[in-house]
Amino acid sequence: MHSFTSRPASVALLVAATGFQNVAAQFDPLSYVDQLIGSRNGGNIFPGATMPYGMAKAVADTTSGSNQGGFTLDDTPISGFSAMHDSGTGGSPSLGNFPLFPYVSCPDNDIDQCDFPKTTRAANYGQFNDSSVVARPGYFEVTMNTGINAAMTATEHAALFRFTFPSSGNEEHPLILQDLTDLSDSRQDNASASVDPDTGRITGSGRFQSSFSQGQYVLYFCTDFSGSKMFDNGIFVNSRASTDAKDLTISRSINGYPLPGGAFVRFESVDTPVLARVGLSFMSSDQACSNAEAEIPDYDFDGIEKAAADAWREKLSPITLSAGGVDDSQITNFYSGIYRTMVNPQNYTGENPFFGTGEPYFDSFYCLWDSFRSQIPFLTLIDPDAVAQMIRSLIDTYRYEGWLPDCRMTFSKGYTQGGSNADVVLADGFLKGIKDGIDWDVGYEAVVKDAEVEPFDWSSNGRGGLDSWKALGYIPVQDFDYKGFGTMTRSVSRTLEYCYNDFVIAQMAQMRNNTADMEKYLETSENWKNLYKSDQTSSFASGEDTGYVGFFQPKFLNETWDFQDPLWCSNIDNSGTICSLQNTAHETFESSIWEYGFFVPHNQGDLIGLYGGPSQFVDRLDFLHDSNITYIGNEPAFLTVFQYHYAGRPALSAKRAHFYIPRFFDTTPEGLPGNDDSGAMGSFVAFSMMGLFPNPGQDVYLIIPPFFESVNITNPQTGNTATVRNVNFDPSYEAIYIQSATLDGEPYTKNWIDHSFFTEGKELVLTLGRNESSWGTAVGDLPPSVGEYTGFNETLSRRMAGRNAGPRYAPNFGRNSVGLN
Repeated sequence: MHSFTSRPASVALLVAATGFQNVAAQFDPLSYVDQLIGSRNGGNIFPGATMPYGMAKAVADTTSGSNQGGFTLDDTPISGFSAMHDSGTGGSPSLGNFPLFPYVSCPDNDIDQCDFPKTTRAANYGQFNDSSVVARPGYFEVTMNTGINAAMTATEHAALFRFTFPSSGNEEHPLILQDLTDLSDSRQDNASASVDPDTGRITGSGRFQSSFSQGQYVLYFCTDFSGSKMFDNGIFVNSRASTDAKDLTISRSINGYPLPGGAFVRFESVDTPVLARVGLSFMSSDQACSNAEAEIPDYDFDGIEKAAADAWREKLSPITLSAGGVDDSQITNFYSGIYRTMVNPQNYTGENPFFGTGEPYFDSFYCLWDSFRSQIPFLTLIDPDAVAQMIRSLIDTYRYEGWLPDCRMTFSKGYTQGGSNADVVLADGFLKGIKDGIDWDVGYEAVVKDAEVEPFDWSSNGRGGLDSWKALGYIPVQDFDYKGFGTMTRSVSRTLEYCYNDFVIAQMAQMRNNTADMEKYLETSENWKNLYKSDQTSSFASGEDTGYVGFFQPKFLNETWDFQDPLWCSNIDNSGTICSLQNTAHETFESSIWEYGFFVPHNQGDLIGLYGGPSQFVDRLDFLHDSNITYIGNEPAFLTVFQYHYAGRPALSAKRAHFYIPRFFDTTPEGLPGNDDSGAMGSFVAFSMMGLFPNPGQDVYLIIPPFFESVNITNPQTGNTATVRNVNFDPSYEAIYIQSATLDGEPYTKNWIDHSFFTEGKELVLTLGRNESSWGTAVGDLPPSVGEYTGFNETLSRRMAGRNAGPRYAPNFGRNSVGLN
């Protein structure tokens, strides 16, 4: 919970590991969830009231340029209170539809003197003090400077707002309006609102632009009021209102800005709080009303809040910990990160107006390029049932649309950022035994189609340039592609991502005993080598040589080299170079060639060899981080924190994780280094602090010491509890290096584990010290790689010089060859 006026007392958490089980039942993880982390400085989180994966998300909306999650703490005023939001996204804000706005009364009780347009009402009446904000799971509250207190809670498809008005002793008629707008003013065509003259029920709908896509959607609402008696009601258009008219259909207008309009209800007095129940639906206003009536039948605010809190408590309960004396802020950082992994995507099952197949439907995948790396893999640990539903939804979208999505928002195809990364999501679930209700035959068909068939519009799904990919083994810069169309950029990053997409398909094929496909996609997963230019240098803008040689570079159709400065679009690039989806962008997406130079997740062995061996690989990885080239606020940086494991230096991964947390991830409103990206940043924090970080799409978790004395993860399906426990734990984090380890009581030297650790409930005990040791450094202890590990006789594994080939995926890779021994 976050409140600027109070902090809940610490529960009985900071206990010795030996007594942990006795107090676990007393521990309430909700006490350590701070929803306002990232509400300032571009974190763009949603800090309001919602259920896990809930469609309804209630919060105050500010006028900030970073209001993608609705509310911000950056001194911008409130323009309304709405019940549909996303969390942590970049770009244009999404949703925020049909906001409410309360007034103590209109001046002189004249409705035409109230400010109806959101720009003027926010500026004149929307100010608030940060100290009045209270946020906890299932609840949000703020008091505006007008004296109106707004509290809100939510169910799956409805929100309940409680407005409490101050009294001046004069005769006042509080007014609550409902506006036919959204956060980004994207309303299209005509929108409508009707108010029932007898009950005050407001119903209506509007068509809006889907964010980060070319699509549109129609949303319906149904708002009822309880509490103070109704005085009158009506509609408004622009700055004028009428109690005579009860129905409104309004155009977008001709000036490119949606004309303000909506409905309002006035109440007899300020003495009784007004409860506003807002039901939502993508199907019809009738279904919006039914949702509200079914989920909030009696306006029981406290009961609805408790149900939401209980739902969150259940979702957070699989992970418990023994803090071992660390500061409370570390625990808050951990559980807040976990919380944010379950805000998006959103469960729209039963609300899909396009394909009602009976399958689950999840929306707001913003985007799988962000979430495949750690967010969805984290949910695989703590909520595998939800992941199964998400995978079923992705497969069902394939059945209807013909392609797996890379982004999905309000039923629209979002833009593809790199590869076909739904392939990684499906493969990760398949490898880790997620199967409840999933038709894996169709799932495999879908990922193979991504690899083999080019869609006409590959800007929104699938892969582009497949003719060149198959003929040349890479995506050319300035490709000639007449079969499909998309932004002809990102040739380097697309090549690298397509390689990894093919690798995860090969893993699925191997587990399905499809040897031909396994060999085929394993071979194409090595296409990354075709863009490696061994003599390519890299210099800073000043002309100073970085001292490193050998980088990926773009290639033309005729197999000659193009050039992209390896530092373009890095964190230190001030040239104004663009690496996004614009037609003028370059050959990597949201990252530099320096950073993409490490994105060969399946074949670190060969990559290390190309970079000169493990020592040079570590030097280059250090340079990436220490020179500030990488940006930890973007997802491609995540795995680089832990790739020291592949060079036999797991201690440096632990050191690097502590470098970033809490320096770049803390518990303040500005405590995120970038957009939370639907919980991606939260999952990075949670996995890192738990001490097990995934290489997504593989059955591999890289081991570092947890940030706590011990962490327990209970698998919701098997009921087994896995434990990672530190011996000699140091809450000052000076002793963060593993000296030795045991797995279920037996010596364990590998620096990684597989998913059976969680499903079977094993115990990993790590003995810590202040200095790097030889644990996990031997070649035989490194994570699997398609290519052999060579050259390790010059590292800490010198004693292992005779064993110069580590674990390999080829020629027989998969669960049978990478399981724990």
